[in-house]
Amino acid sequence: MVDLSGLGRKRLERMAAAGREVREAARLLAETGDNAVSEVLRGQDPFEVWDHYPKGDVYDWQTHSQYYFHAHPPSENRFPEHGHFHTFLRPKGMPVGVKPAPVSGFVMPEDPNDALSHLVAISVDGDGRPLRLFTTNRWVTGEVWYGSRDVIRMLDLFDMGHAEPSRTADRWVTAMVALFRPQVETLLRERDTRIELHTRLRPGGDVHDDRELEVTSVTDISVDEQIESVEAALAAA
Repeated sequence: MVDLSGLGRKRLERMAAAGREVREAARLLAETGDNAVSEVLRGQDPFEVWDHYPKGDVYDWQTHSQYYFHAHPPSENRFPEHGHFHTFLRPKGMPVGVKPAPVSGFVMPEDPNDALSHLVAISVDGDGRPLRLFTTNRWVTGEVWYGSRDVIRMLDLFDMGHAEPSRTADRWVTAMVALFRPQVETLLRERDTRIELHTRLRPGGDVHDDRELEVTSVTDISVDEQIESVEAALAAA
């Protein structure tokens, strides 16, 4: 289990609530033989690799949170999975004072709200069970780059309250980010460290556009083990 003993009680309680939400959303979906993946794919046959599902992504106009699901061809997967959810936050939903990092190749989009930040990706198997979390290089999602400290500040503001195509799938995605908040923070710091190391190894290039650097950090996860760890930490708090 993950050691969460250093977290405060309020943080642990938020994670415990997120764990209950993940399980409840999964239970509701399972009642009809569904999961978060099947929900966002509903009515959108045939499935095509690389495409975003649902079409046009899911965007919450109140919180400016966003996500989509997609899959790579099996031959191009970095690790075994069915596909993954990419999660984002757009500037209108970001904390005050957050600005894009001054990195090579940065150009502010014409619409400032298009300067979105990728938060974390959630890898799942064919039954929609979460397998791992990972972060990516800038070119992968076409995001605007923000430093890990600023992205970590964004995590509490990611909240999918949208009703289409599935309120239950939205609840599951939102709760997954909250439940695994400590791991996401670690991944974001590791992302920046990986970028810095890659820059030193290959000076003179645009590291954020380097097609040889795709996944910048990754960790395996288990919902049950995470919830057990949260409960143990709360009991000891």
